[in-house]
Amino acid sequence: MKKFCLLLFSSTLFLSSFAQIPLTVAPSGGNKKASVSERIGLTDVTIHYDRPAVKGREGKVWGELVPVGFTDPGFGSSKSAPWRAGANENTTIEFSTDVTVEGKPVKAGRYGLFLAYDPNGSTLILSNNSTSWGHYYYNAKEDALRVPLKAVASDKSVEWLKYEFLNESEAGATVALQWEKLMFPFRIETDYVKEQIASFRRELRTEKGFIWQSWNQAASWCLQRNTNLEEALLWADSATSRGFGGDRVFGAWAVKAQLLEKFGRANDAAAVMKQAMTFGNMQDLHQYGRQLLQLKKVKEALDVFKQNHDKNPNQFTTLMGLVRGYSANADYKNALKYANLALPLAPDQPNKNNVQTMINKLKEGKDVN
Repeated sequence: MKKFCLLLFSSTLFLSSFAQIPLTVAPSGGNKKASVSERIGLTDVTIHYDRPAVKGREGKVWGELVPVGFTDPGFGSSKSAPWRAGANENTTIEFSTDVTVEGKPVKAGRYGLFLAYDPNGSTLILSNNSTSWGHYYYNAKEDALRVPLKAVASDKSVEWLKYEFLNESEAGATVALQWEKLMFPFRIETDYVKEQIASFRRELRTEKGFIWQSWNQAASWCLQRNTNLEEALLWADSATSRGFGGDRVFGAWAVKAQLLEKFGRANDAAAVMKQAMTFGNMQDLHQYGRQLLQLKKVKEALDVFKQNHDKNPNQFTTLMGLVRGYSANADYKNALKYANLALPLAPDQPNKNNVQTMINKLKEGKDVN
């Protein structure tokens, strides 16, 4: 009997321990767990939420299922809570860097995301408390942000609540909460230029800064956006130095020359490009000539095309450079001469058709650029 009781006790203990191990099942209420993430500039934005469904409750979602304003959840410490902007546990939004939301500053971090719905104008709320369950412990004193939102009506119904990134740009995106026939959009903007320059400064101090390409990439990025030019010129100095290996690289010197131009140092820029020309291959020089044409420096462009042809005579690319160079300087006779020489050297039919079109234009006394 004593043996039987011991066995019964052991079995009960065994079953009790297993009863405390919860199995993985779908969220309660048939809702779906979801997350959506997007990189805006260098900033990662991630939203975790549970997706309720309309389930035939059209017309009863907004103002009924989702109450108006702030209500007493009937559980927990909160007596006046907004909607949790999803189902079940907290909806959260996380930013890897500082951002603005609807023009208001928000520090990097994770926030509880709530919506106080009102047909006359709703309120988006970000709470510093992102760990409490649902809205049952919502406390207005923990708010990090409140901004007004306007709902946008839609003809098509969204069955399962979703968050989506829309109208994306290099430094911003609109996040839209969509459910049933309403959408609540809010704009997130990042200081992409500031973050990118800070990233360059960090990375150039790591093993990535051991090669000229990294310094040149950072300098070129600043040049293209006309920002941080003084530091960019220092980066270009590093890119063209022997220590980093770019001292005989055309592209690195070309970026430095363009930065010098930005500072009005035209003579220095010309000297740098004269040196760079000795390092450039046929394609380098051709593209440089094309860039000069875009800048309306037609005489300088023709000089580059001539030098390229001297180094690489009777090549399709260099002949076409002369066509463009002479044409830009309104010397259509010489441009036509080199176009006729280039025609039989065209590498494929599309190029041949392009040259023929240029020939026809030059015969009419028209610029081909």
